[in-house]
Amino acid sequence: MESIAPQLKQARQEQHLSQNEVATILHISRQSISKWENGHTYPDIDNLILLSDLYKTSIDHLIQNNTELREKIAANDQEIADKQKKLKQVDRQLYQNRNEGLLLLVLALVSAIVPPVGVLLPIYVMWRNTKYNSLYRTIYLVSLLVILISLWGTAIFVMDNWLEPTHTEIYRIN
Repeated sequence: MESIAPQLKQARQEQHLSQNEVATILHISRQSISKWENGHTYPDIDNLILLSDLYKTSIDHLIQNNTELREKIAANDQEIADKQKKLKQVDRQLYQNRNEGLLLLVLALVSAIVPPVGVLLPIYVMWRNTKYNSLYRTIYLVSLLVILISLWGTAIFVMDNWLEPTHTEIYRIN
């Protein structure tokens, strides 16, 4: 197994730094530096970047002969690419929900025109609403207001036509 240890030790010595000085600069223990240079452990990617800057060399030069570490980095790059792809899919879904939120709000408002419809349709709108919709809370508030206004309008319509119909008398003036 090829190791990154010799490259780390050589790069440190070329910069005339001790293990203790490197540890102090990176805010880690001297033992960690020693373990890296003896091949017992590997630095994580953040420390590898800091070492590259400190030693004034590229990360490629530090891991040049280490196929295992290169494979780990390649696998990590692939994992990052996969997660970015999933994130784009989630973003697309959220964007679609933003449009749905606006549509639900318009649907709730338009249903107020016909009082009986304005009682039932906003209930469907609230059921369909999700926290990912834009205007999430606004949709609930508008739907509740439309239901109240529609209940009032429906009550007036029912009372005027069926419960207490008004009688209109027509007088003829000669």
